[in-house]
Amino acid sequence: VRPVSSLGSKGLFVLHLLAIWLLSAAAIQITATITPGFTLKSFGSAMLASLVIGLLNMTIRPLLLILTLPINILTLGLFTIVINAIVLRLTAGLLKGFDINSWLPAILGAIVLALVQAFLFWVLGPTPAELQQGATI
Repeated sequence: VRPVSSLGSKGLFVLHLLAIWLLSAAAIQITATITPGFTLKSFGSAMLASLVIGLLNMTIRPLLLILTLPINILTLGLFTIVINAIVLRLTAGLLKGFDINSWLPAILGAIVLALVQAFLFWVLGPTPAELQQGATI
């Protein structure tokens, strides 16, 4: 096993991606524990859900944000929570080990997930400088 410092910039970038993926999956697992109606079969399901949420956030979420821009402006950005809930519901519809019973748990889950992720990344996540260094590869 080599020390982390000997991995080089590409190796560190991969480690950052893995750390982000694991922290996101942990946040989804914690959210499922806290939010009623938000269920996960296993941590593997949380890891897969984290991956799908990331892909949907890169593809569908920007389109939803553009289409709902007027209502998002009127609600001072609070409608973004509904968009996040839509992404969560889409993910639950695509995966078998991840289920959200209705819209209320999806909205509550979106709020809890945002808070849990913010806390986990604040405490355990890579620093912004480390992420920027990894992103320049």
